Amino acid sequence: MTETETDWFGPDAATFGDRVAGAREAAGMTQSQLARRLGVKRTTVRAWEEDLSEPRANKLSMMAGLLNVSIMWLLTGEGDGMTAPVDEDDEDGRDLRQLLGELRSLQSDMRALAERAARTEKKLRALVERKQE
Repeated sequence: MTETETDWFGPDAATFGDRVAGAREAAGMTQSQLARRLGVKRTTVRAWEEDLSEPRANKLSMMAGLLNVSIMWLLTGEGDGMTAPVDEDDEDGRDLRQLLGELRSLQSDMRALAERAARTEKKLRALVERKQE
């Protein structure tokens, strides 16, 4: 991969949800169509694409087959999958991808801060409990 190429769906640039959405769009399916084929609700597929939940192993396997990508690619961005989003030359698409990348970075930072806050709260509760004993 050259310096000017971007691994749009690699682990540093995309989430599981990004890869599901990208592969679904490349396959020409709507969320409803994918949901119907997997035997789940559209809201379930939307939650996967928004990284709010993840599918069970059997649905993940079915999804990989329907979208013609490997399970490993869906999970990590490595393996048989897509190399770039659809309509890569579109200027609006580039702007959109840049904003999505920034949003994903912010979400990652927020998750890390939330985990840090949870660890700190746990330590604080333990300290308070020891003081009360």
